Amino acid sequence: MNTLRIRSWNELQDALFQDSWNPEIERYRSRFAFRGLSDVGYPLDTTLMRLGGPFVELEKHLLRNFRKYAHRDVVERDSLWHWLSVAQHHGLPTRLMDWTYSPFVAMHFALANLEKYDCDGVIWAVNYLKTHYILPDKLKCALDLEGANVFTVGMLSQLIQSVSELAQVASFPFALFFEPPSIDDRIVNQFALFSIMSDPTARMDDWLASYPDIWRRIIIPADLKWELRDKLDQANVTERVLFPGLDGLSSWLKRQYSPKH
Repeated sequence: MNTLRIRSWNELQDALFQDSWNPEIERYRSRFAFRGLSDVGYPLDTTLMRLGGPFVELEKHLLRNFRKYAHRDVVERDSLWHWLSVAQHHGLPTRLMDWTYSPFVAMHFALANLEKYDCDGVIWAVNYLKTHYILPDKLKCALDLEGANVFTVGMLSQLIQSVSELAQVASFPFALFFEPPSIDDRIVNQFALFSIMSDPTARMDDWLASYPDIWRRIIIPADLKWELRDKLDQANVTERVLFPGLDGLSSWLKRQYSPKH
């Protein structure tokens, strides 16, 4: 079964760390990327998809103008993958999707929106190692040569120079995970990574349906959300830590002092 509905904090911990034991090194090293959503009904849509309209055609215009106007604030290497990472990080609609290596960070995002405490939340877990086993040979070989499990911005910059080129790598749709550059403390503290689909119109949950052995969903019942939220706060996984600065502090305080009902 790919979907598990948990009934307690302890059951959630077991589900999040399932299959994390690596017998080769005798250590716990999960190969899953996690994404938390406050409403189980939310699809795995990108912000580019949610833009609506002819979003595929608009993608290049969005990115071109972002690069043009943001250049004074960005001093890193001028590569597609760096610009995509910066744009996603600052809220531009892109075909990237936010994930985290941390199951607790994903849990935070599943529990952060108090207005959604009347509905079930969900944490998606996708095995990025198995995801990369089904990559096109060009990309799979690059990972093997590097001895890496996920891509970096530098690795992808050597392989693919444009979003249109990504779709030309293979005749079938595929997904890959890559680590963004450590632009600021927010990315570091959230233990972030991104996914991207080769086809900008392909929803990741639809694509995952064809590969049931690489993912699972953990449903968080609405009536457990307050307990899980309070325990997560006690573990110091909060907006104050994940969004360093006054904005994160204000969000944390607002939620901390909000009435339960």
